[in-house]
Amino acid sequence: MIAEPRQPDMPTPPAPPGGPDRDPMADGLDPESSFALVMRARRGDEQALNQLLDRYSRRLQVWAHGKLPAWARGPADTNDVVQETLMDVVRRLDTFVPQHEGAFLAYVRQALRNNVIDRVRSVQRRGIAEPLGSSHISELPTPHESTIGALLEERYETALQRLRAGERQGIIARVELGLPWAEVQAILRRPSIPATQMFVKRALVKLAQEMSHGQPV
Repeated sequence: MIAEPRQPDMPTPPAPPGGPDRDPMADGLDPESSFALVMRARRGDEQALNQLLDRYSRRLQVWAHGKLPAWARGPADTNDVVQETLMDVVRRLDTFVPQHEGAFLAYVRQALRNNVIDRVRSVQRRGIAEPLGSSHISELPTPHESTIGALLEERYETALQRLRAGERQGIIARVELGLPWAEVQAILRRPSIPATQMFVKRALVKLAQEMSHGQPV
């Protein structure tokens, strides 16, 4: 991953009908869904909060491993970055009001992405410390590589934001985080796994079309 200008923090969505502290069970939601767990955690349910952290910790480590280059980690590893991000999210949980099943996933993913960008930019500004007289070739990307990488990343994120919310959630859940199809189905509320697979496939086609806008044929 190559650094790009830091994106603004995700705005807090407006409270859903019924108020931010409504009981998710009253709406007939699965008590183990992320939506229900977030609502319970907001009310101080420590067990629900631990379930959320357990559920997303490993998934975000996989995502961050592909985004945070080895040269940008320093003394911290990918797990440290993920845990730091999750703790930041926990501290702001009372300001976050989920509107749908995939909202928390998108919120945490954006927070982790901002954290990764900050770390990469910091290392690129100060450079990697090398012993005097070292013949080691710098692992930092060249200015040309940085430019190309930033353009590709920006094009991807811009195209992703042009998609509908459900399309973004499907791509993030399945492609970026590698969630099982059953979990993607639950997030998207599709009637079946085949229907979920077809939906995500179409979303990826649409994403590719959006990324190609303005590009030479």
